[in-house]
Amino acid sequence: MAYSTEKLSEEKVFKDPVHRYIHVRDRVIWDLIGTKEFQRLRRIRQLGTTFLTFHGAEHSRFNHSLGVYEIVRRIIDDVFVGRPEWNDADRMLTLCAALLHDLGHGPFSHCFEKVFDLDHEDFTRRIVVGDTEVNKVLTKVAPDFPQKVADVIGKTSEKKLIISLISSQIDADRMDYLQRDAYYTGVSYGQFDMERILRVMRPREDQVVIKQTGMHAVEDYIMSRYQMYWQVYFHPVSRGAEVILIKILHRAKALYERGYSFKLDPHHFYSFFKEKVSLADYLKLDESVILYYFQIWQDEEDPILKDLCSRFVNRNLYKYVEFDPAKEYKKLGELNLLFAKAGIDPDYYLVVDSSSDLPYDFYRPGEEGERLPIHLLMKNGELKELSRGSEIVDAISGKRRTDHKLYYPADLIYDMSKNKTIKKQIQSLLDL
Repeated sequence: MAYSTEKLSEEKVFKDPVHRYIHVRDRVIWDLIGTKEFQRLRRIRQLGTTFLTFHGAEHSRFNHSLGVYEIVRRIIDDVFVGRPEWNDADRMLTLCAALLHDLGHGPFSHCFEKVFDLDHEDFTRRIVVGDTEVNKVLTKVAPDFPQKVADVIGKTSEKKLIISLISSQIDADRMDYLQRDAYYTGVSYGQFDMERILRVMRPREDQVVIKQTGMHAVEDYIMSRYQMYWQVYFHPVSRGAEVILIKILHRAKALYERGYSFKLDPHHFYSFFKEKVSLADYLKLDESVILYYFQIWQDEEDPILKDLCSRFVNRNLYKYVEFDPAKEYKKLGELNLLFAKAGIDPDYYLVVDSSSDLPYDFYRPGEEGERLPIHLLMKNGELKELSRGSEIVDAISGKRRTDHKLYYPADLIYDMSKNKTIKKQIQSLLDL
């Protein structure tokens, strides 16, 4: 029997709070789950710093990756199988791409990427085609199979249908993380009728489409995503924790470049500070390592690094006020000067953070970040772009919402007993 079609002697299951059970019968999938690169995802939180806001949000990229695999498995094994537009020869490629789609996420994911100018999708592809246990498993399927998986994840594959299952405006990735993140944060916003959506999905040559009868379930899904972004993903407290996390990494890098002598040599960060990150170095750094350094750096001589790490570890986060950069740039300039006069470095203690989201968009040729729209399959076989059939979706299509916050350390301002004049000026500008 070919390795790509080999089945386990007995089905393996993972008990899952979102999908009840995650089923594995394929030897390839079971072997991939057992690789050290995939097991590393247990040590990468799905929601970064959100656990400091919603205490239940301790779930990992490992949970999520299994969930995406399970949704895709159900789609292709239960809904697509036997349909002429679906090629069952693509089954293993689709399952592997679904399982491995987040393999390259680093510790605290997007914060880490911002500081060191990294791309987790690039590292996912490097893990898949590089000298790794994952690559060895995939190569047993076929010598060119790792590259095919990498191409699907990187959205460069000619198999557009498979890409849309994993990365589109209605894909298995989003359907899992919305429900999973809602479950672990304890909110109800991310709930929608996934069972209905799966039943009305249909394969087409270049993308998944939705039967017209399932439009209302898709509306519910899009509104769930909208609410989750503004109530959970962009929560101002989580963003405040991200601000401190980013500033810690910036400070550590600045100190290294200046020749500062750390009490504990940060050798895990060297290649990141030098911007010459090898795959081996990348895979060694997970959140347990990062938090260990933060714990140790609370005792550093540098007062800024010491303070920032203490704030993150002990959840003494910055406060925030609403801020409009377009109208209040002069106020920000004044605050920068006052902070500097008070001996508080504004580069680390006065931070504007902006969050922006576009809940749904239709195809706009030439525009940055253009998206393939969701199409409804009408009874006559024609396709209709979703916002043309749904008034609800039409109302939010193409409308980007942006939110700005100004973060500052309230405790340091309140403790300005020797600079009462500056303290009053700062409080006045912040409307405290």
